[in-house]
Amino acid sequence: MEWGFDHLREFGGDEVAARVERGEVSGLEAMIALNERIVARPHEFFDYATPADFRIERQFPELYPTNVRPETLEQEREWKRRAEVGELRKEPFLRFTSAARTPYPENDAVNARWYAEPVSSKQLAGSSKNKRPKQAMIVMPQWNADAFSHNALCEMFNRFGISCLRLSKPYHDVRRPAELERSDYAVSANVGRTIAACRQAVVDIRSCVDWLAGQGYEQFGVLGTSLGSAYGFIAAAMDSRIRVCAFNHASTQFGDVVWTGQSTRHVKAAFEHAGLTQDEVRAMFAGVSPMSFMEEFAASGAARGEGDPPRRTLVVYAPYDLTFVVKYSREVLTNFDKHGVDYVAKVLPCGHYTTGETPYKYLDGWYLGSFIWSSFRRLAGR
Repeated sequence: MEWGFDHLREFGGDEVAARVERGEVSGLEAMIALNERIVARPHEFFDYATPADFRIERQFPELYPTNVRPETLEQEREWKRRAEVGELRKEPFLRFTSAARTPYPENDAVNARWYAEPVSSKQLAGSSKNKRPKQAMIVMPQWNADAFSHNALCEMFNRFGISCLRLSKPYHDVRRPAELERSDYAVSANVGRTIAACRQAVVDIRSCVDWLAGQGYEQFGVLGTSLGSAYGFIAAAMDSRIRVCAFNHASTQFGDVVWTGQSTRHVKAAFEHAGLTQDEVRAMFAGVSPMSFMEEFAASGAARGEGDPPRRTLVVYAPYDLTFVVKYSREVLTNFDKHGVDYVAKVLPCGHYTTGETPYKYLDGWYLGSFIWSSFRRLAGR
């Protein structure tokens, strides 16, 4: 375990680390106090300056597998071979430098595959008064996803007339530092780095909205799975431009997921070895927990004027989930009810990772696709 105050320098990390070093305060007390400051003044932590180097680059898609097994390595080699012999075409990717910097240059080069809605001849010939608003989704897969995860969802949304940016989360696929085979720096026993990764993800999502707005897009949504749902929730809480949210597996407290989830047993083991309890871990991740920003989420999603509907939100959860334990997912719904959030809840009869297996992935795709389609139609006034 590491406190990682050096990853939070912009928010007094060095000063806090010095106080801990002098014995004026314990590392735990200092980290909890820093999180309390984030929760009290979230815009101070999650606000940013819009990047100035947005650009579209055409590249061959690469897999960047995280399940290092013979079959996935063979799949990666096959994609590289196809690119080398001209069997693949280069695809467009939005690239820019993250407004939230880290010690890893590879990670700070934001990458989002661009799925622009195909423009039909009917659309080109249509009168301006009949044209619907330009709509776009930002899509973020689960923790440790490879670079192809959720691409099929983006293609489906294109069929609905919705453009998509499939965003590589911090420390994922092309953004992984060279020493990593998995995206371990996104969630680890380095507390400060984990918190900084969340801030960077939120900033990157909002920066993508900035770019889309500059391209003439008017209505925006976000879809996140697992860790991506936590990032997407906080981004929407901080940014009222995001009017459609789909959270594919959701939970309230970041620390509770770390402590109880099957996928983070190794992180919990480090915290237990350091003598920490679940309550303490919950408190030291409060600044990146959706539960901390329920009021902001409800307020930013309220109707902004006459004729403007409130934000629509979908929560998909699974009763046999061993990573996002079901009681925490249901707490999300309880808090949405408490804060008057307009939401739809769907239940998958499976676990966390079996969501990606047949037949559950098709049921999940139906829930996500039908919700996104109907929500954007409502936004467009149809």
